[in-house]
Amino acid sequence: MFRKILIANRGEIAVRVAKTARRLGVETVAVYSDADANAPHVKACDEAVHIGAAPAAESYLRFEKIIDAAKKTGAEAVHPGYGFLSENEKFADALDAAGIVFIGPTAETIRAMGSKSAAKDLMEKAGVPTTPGYQGEDQSYATFERECARIGYPVLLKATAGGGGKGMKVVERAKDLAELLASAQREGKNSFGDDRVLVEKYIPRARHLEVQIVGDGKGEVVHFFERDCSVQRRHQKIIEEAPAPRLPAAVRARLHEIGVNAGKAVAYRGAGTVECLYDPGSPSGAGGDEGVYFMEMNTRLQVEHPVSEEITAVDLVEWQLRVAAGERLPKKQEEIRENGWAFEARLYAENPDNNFAPSIGALSTLRLPAEIARIDSGVEEGQTITPFYDPMIAKIITHGKTREEALARLRAALRQTRVAGLETNARFLHRLASDEDFAAGDVSTRYIEEHSNTLFAPAAGRERAIAAALTRRHLDTLSAAGGDPWEALNGFRLNKPAKSVAWIDEDGAPSIARVTGGMGAFNVEIDAGASAAGRRKGEERAAPNRFGFSAARDGEDIRISMNGETFTARVVDHNAVKRVFIGAEYFDIEHPDILSGALGAHSAEGSLNAPMPGVVTLIKAAAGDRVEAGAVLLVMEAMKMEHAIKAPHDGVVKSFRFKPGDQVKDGDLLVEFEESE
Repeated sequence: MFRKILIANRGEIAVRVAKTARRLGVETVAVYSDADANAPHVKACDEAVHIGAAPAAESYLRFEKIIDAAKKTGAEAVHPGYGFLSENEKFADALDAAGIVFIGPTAETIRAMGSKSAAKDLMEKAGVPTTPGYQGEDQSYATFERECARIGYPVLLKATAGGGGKGMKVVERAKDLAELLASAQREGKNSFGDDRVLVEKYIPRARHLEVQIVGDGKGEVVHFFERDCSVQRRHQKIIEEAPAPRLPAAVRARLHEIGVNAGKAVAYRGAGTVECLYDPGSPSGAGGDEGVYFMEMNTRLQVEHPVSEEITAVDLVEWQLRVAAGERLPKKQEEIRENGWAFEARLYAENPDNNFAPSIGALSTLRLPAEIARIDSGVEEGQTITPFYDPMIAKIITHGKTREEALARLRAALRQTRVAGLETNARFLHRLASDEDFAAGDVSTRYIEEHSNTLFAPAAGRERAIAAALTRRHLDTLSAAGGDPWEALNGFRLNKPAKSVAWIDEDGAPSIARVTGGMGAFNVEIDAGASAAGRRKGEERAAPNRFGFSAARDGEDIRISMNGETFTARVVDHNAVKRVFIGAEYFDIEHPDILSGALGAHSAEGSLNAPMPGVVTLIKAAAGDRVEAGAVLLVMEAMKMEHAIKAPHDGVVKSFRFKPGDQVKDGDLLVEFEESE
């Protein structure tokens, strides 16, 4: 076993690798950028070396700096984690030339599998079934036009060097090919330095299944059963499970066979994943493939590897280290047992209600349910999620004897997850895990699209959140006047009813709430004003909304009884508002001191604002152009993904406020736009 290794990564995977290394008695070296000087992965390692500025291209992708750090610290091997340099054959070659072990497959294997097109060619020669498509060297538009027509729409464009959903576009109609092909090529170039694209037949209700393998580099390959990663947004996984539900035995067996055969075809060394598409509509046994098709091999540890660990009681990072150190595989295939079920939910700093756009900001509150779930995280409360790296906050992993038990634990864990300071997908994940079809295991790659009405429905129970926020506001008022507000709430110091007035923001319409009460009992009258748009149209104010409730302290929470029901809420500061958590739902209630902000926060009529921080990459129109609703006016990039800014109505472009290459902040005015009469 190695004496010391360097971990060429950041975030949760660097913390994860350091944990196993520490258990094995292996010293660890972290590398960090300017943005990560105080990050958890730096604290998790024995040593740390600064390697550059915050942008990955100036730090985590500069492999000469990483190799220099390994030499200076005496590291015998480098673990690449996932992303960054984990699938870079030049990095593996450079380490080999420096006499440092790369904890992963050989450079030759990475090279062979790194190009999706070359990998498909190799797998076809090895007898592994692949999806119909085109992966040729001719990258002209005419060739893509011809090949897409031959394959038949819809088709899927994929960056040949891609991963993580970057450079992937579904083309439904021939007329959309030119624009989406150009976008896929740009994303591939920006993310991987390679703008080549391949085409595959798109299977609308496919399942995305994958097999975890480990090989010794000498021809021996074992599998750790399969994972189902079908539920995705923007072609990126957000929830995974092992084993795959509702899978016929013949399909499961064929899947494992494909995984092992793919590994043996390249004498695979280390941990890898063979990703496949399964078409449930394919005739069973057609061609002997059971409707299973090879997509790609990821020559690294996957984000979702914990679910395989949970059902096999195996530490895959330990296996990586042992194989890289020249040891034999710790177990034979028949010794690897499947036990129970596991789920992983990826908690991201993103806004599901804004097309899952990344959310940037400081984690003012971060409470993760470590008592009931395995938490793999590389951030901590107070840390800032920046635009430089992947916006993952944590992976929430649960295990149970049955799928129902593991899923129930996942739902409970998500109910206890509390994040403020930025937007997250926690509520969305809980809704997904609670959905009836998901609970039944009826999943596909179009699951989110097909269940959007349920998953994106407005949160119910805002009146309860208002009660909690106003209670908190009432307590803040009492606290400012002196004394213990919790004692006041419990009735020990209040001798007469108190009054408190607070502004709230009711779905975009600022309102004033008057709270009267004492001894833990309150009455509320909300004078709801018409929205700004409504006032322009001369709408009258709605009648006041009146309700009563009682409140009591419950640890850090507030226990409220109203309308014959009792519930617990937690109220925390969320930027300039109060974020109220009730179960898995949360609501943002405005403060009185930002009333002017609430009135002016929305985009001015006839303008388009940046939905997130990013860089303008393309201007698709000109001032004075008359365009139709839905026309792409501008393209911006955030976290290596492109986001199209489209015309909300038929109208005329008045002006652009930025040019390609400009950095923009969340909310910046991008385009002045005039709606057609």
